[in-house]
Amino acid sequence: MNPLNPLNDPAVAYLRAVLGARLARLRAEEERSRGASAIEWAIITAILALIAITIGAVIQKKIQDKANSINTG
Repeated sequence: MNPLNPLNDPAVAYLRAVLGARLARLRAEEERSRGASAIEWAIITAILALIAITIGAVIQKKIQDKANSINTG
């Protein structure tokens, strides 16, 4: 794992895979039904916001850990 690239973190890779699978399913469903209700869109938006917040927290933690490991003498 490269500490300078938090996108290689296993947690981030997992979230990206889950999101990719979800998007693939949504695209496949698009052919069967052309529209989604407002509630469905709200749920999808909430899930995506949660994923974005999680990724942001992982990145922030990695940066904080790296900053704390710097010896200022």
